[in-house]
Amino acid sequence: MKTSIDRILTTHVGSLPRSKAVSDGVFAKENNELKDESALHATIANAVKEVVKRQVENGIDVVSDGEMSKISYATYIKDRITGFEGDSPRQPPKDLEEFPKFLEKQSKSGGTPSYKRPRCVSEIKVKDMGSLERDLANFSSAISESKPVEGFLNAASPGVIALFQPNEYYPDQQTYLEALAEAMRTEYEAIIEAGYLLQLDCPDLGLGRHMMFKDKTDGEYIELADLHVEMLNHAVRNIPADRMRLHVCWGNYEGPHHCDAPMEMVLPIAIKAKPRALLFESANPRHAHEWEVFKNTRIPDDKILVPGVIDSTTNFIEHPKLVAERICRFADIVGREGVIAGTDCGFSTFAGFGAVDEDIVYAKLAALVEGARIASDRLWSKTA
Repeated sequence: MKTSIDRILTTHVGSLPRSKAVSDGVFAKENNELKDESALHATIANAVKEVVKRQVENGIDVVSDGEMSKISYATYIKDRITGFEGDSPRQPPKDLEEFPKFLEKQSKSGGTPSYKRPRCVSEIKVKDMGSLERDLANFSSAISESKPVEGFLNAASPGVIALFQPNEYYPDQQTYLEALAEAMRTEYEAIIEAGYLLQLDCPDLGLGRHMMFKDKTDGEYIELADLHVEMLNHAVRNIPADRMRLHVCWGNYEGPHHCDAPMEMVLPIAIKAKPRALLFESANPRHAHEWEVFKNTRIPDDKILVPGVIDSTTNFIEHPKLVAERICRFADIVGREGVIAGTDCGFSTFAGFGAVDEDIVYAKLAALVEGARIASDRLWSKTA
């Protein structure tokens, strides 16, 4: 994993806006209405090349494939592992339940994405890695053309799969998580073998508190979240820590978020995970103050912090000086070499859905890059 040796490196969480052609194609496939699968493969391959090129042109150092081929970051797994069918009832986050008028408004306005969330109804095993192989090939081709500093690919953690796809087959949650961990291990190790960083998406550790664990006590939530981390660590047992990133968030949606678990509760859980880099929200109004939690926590020496220094749910373009200020706060805590500048979350968590205009997404990423440059000047000039 590249680190900030002589300047602050930049990255983001993974998903980026998809074109209409890509979104229409993945939804047609999802609904069994796709007429030409080879044409969709070509469309996605071209989209990956374009999205990688655009990231590099904007100055992003550690890039992704934008998750072009995926309808969402968690439900895509039904095409790769067995055991999942149908759909499942929606369980809104607790914060939205407490503001039912806003929840209804979001649903009616299209603010809530509509896609299938299958249930686990049979044994989980590896089914078909063809889509992963295409993702790797597409990314490799794009990387060879645009030549970024480094590349990463996203993969769903066992815990976030369990968050969105309820278990109706295994006798208990731990057995379900164990099965998911073993089946997903194939994908995790394949990404590493291909030469890319593996980003494990773990909103279950944050968002899970006010969704799947919303009826639990704090103690029960901590115990269950610890189990999720234990199962994740088991799944990546063969992968070096410095080849992995872990993303934690409280849900990539505009909403009250007043039921979010505080960072004081989430951080001790998250730092038990094996991946070296930790990506987390620190720009949005609910969590921007929590940099102080890191100041008051013993962060392991081998951890790299990747704070979100731009918000992923607003069309405001952050001022680069504010971005630099946010970066420097964390550099003052763990040292400049221990920080990479990131985003709060992805910009297109679901295909065809994103609160931020596509062109504004890249303007925000440009502000991220400029803010990192300003921060680098400040941080490295101190020792000049």
